[in-house]
Amino acid sequence: QVQLVESGGGSVQAGGSLRLSCAASGFTISNYRLTWFRQAPGKEREGVACINPFGGTNYFADSVKGRFTISADNAKNTIYLQMNSLKPEDTAMYYCARRSNFCSGRPSDYNNWGQGTQVTVSS
Repeated sequence: QVQLVESGGGSVQAGGSLRLSCAASGFTISNYRLTWFRQAPGKEREGVACINPFGGTNYFADSVKGRFTISADNAKNTIYLQMNSLKPEDTAMYYCARRSNFCSGRPSDYNNWGQGTQVTVSS
């Protein structure tokens, strides 16, 4: 059974950091593309960053480039999202998702999702 479980969210002040984790089970992450998405209240879900089996990364949201880093630990079957210099506009529910083919920032391209972890950044 495919499962994705996010953790690491919380409340921080602007300028702070958080590291999100997405633990996978039922499959091997090194065979898939894993992507972080986020959804703020009243807004559409948007792709943040993706990592492929070769360690290559794509950052879909220009606003996070230089601040967020996606990584994977194949031994732990887990991906991470290191978020630095957080801003109030980063406040959202963060989800991880998987797909077989190329990295995509479109939620409709993904079938398997975690339950999400909330990130709240105060000014």
